[in-house]
Amino acid sequence: MSGTGTRQRHIAHLHLHARLTEDQYAHVIELVSGITPHVQAVPPNAVQLDLTSALRYFGLSPYDTVQMALMRLKGLYGIDTSAGLAGNRMLAAMAADASAPGETTWVPAAGAADWLYPRPVTALPGVGRVAAEKLGRYGLHTIGQIVDLPAGTLQRLLGAGPARLLAERARGRDPRPVVPSEPAAHLAADLVLERDSLDPAQHHRAVLGLADRIGQRLRGESQVAERLTLTARYADRSSTTRTRPLPEPTGHSPALAATALALLASLGLQRARVRAFAIRADGLRPADGAHRQLSLDPGDARAYAAEAAADRARRRFGAGAVRPAALAN
Repeated sequence: MSGTGTRQRHIAHLHLHARLTEDQYAHVIELVSGITPHVQAVPPNAVQLDLTSALRYFGLSPYDTVQMALMRLKGLYGIDTSAGLAGNRMLAAMAADASAPGETTWVPAAGAADWLYPRPVTALPGVGRVAAEKLGRYGLHTIGQIVDLPAGTLQRLLGAGPARLLAERARGRDPRPVVPSEPAAHLAADLVLERDSLDPAQHHRAVLGLADRIGQRLRGESQVAERLTLTARYADRSSTTRTRPLPEPTGHSPALAATALALLASLGLQRARVRAFAIRADGLRPADGAHRQLSLDPGDARAYAAEAAADRARRRFGAGAVRPAALAN
């Protein structure tokens, strides 16, 4: 390679197998920033590092540099980490998803096409169950089959825009840089089910309970949220994520629950064996600076008053003092 050529990028994606508070997450960002200043937060429990400029400083290979990061996280914070190492952000994240805790999957640039080819199309970011089922009806189950498909055929199946984006991802292309930034303000709650579950009623209760927990935390910190993200993680370690804006910034549990349950319905989990759910509330702002839409329904005023009374009872008698009726055993 000539001196005027661009250097090959080395991007690491670290998935942290731990429930982190915002302070703990900030400490993780600070720790890995000691290896490279090019660190992008991927809340709530991942970070991406551009190691390209750090390799010469440490005199290590890309793989050994990632191992150094994993050892520091384990030694200082006791955090097990799944790591992916590749030439761009998308491939690094996919490689991390393919790694068990404590392991690193390295996808060298020369071998990226071969690594992608046999993998399921659902491993690509943005391919949800609806798109996967549509592709599956035409016998398209692997990334390699997407690569081999004529562009015109894929466009007829998905439309020009989605087909072009899917084809780019199937070929392992992702030009996005790692952008150093502060972790986004958010609140998160998750629940690992006692056993992998196919039961829609159990899914409903789990998501309802998480929305209620988020609401309690928002009100306890005098904040409101603008949008919710729901992630379902399945028995095969894959996951699906959906995000939806709230009708208005709110910390009102019924409003949060309505949006969370709409997100759950959009996942289409009729035959999915779910292992865990997580809800994240983003776009946080002080509650006293948010405007609430006027309502002519007197039931709304009663609901807010009942919620305030329940919050007072929880502060006095504990978090389990009052629970939504739908969560009662």
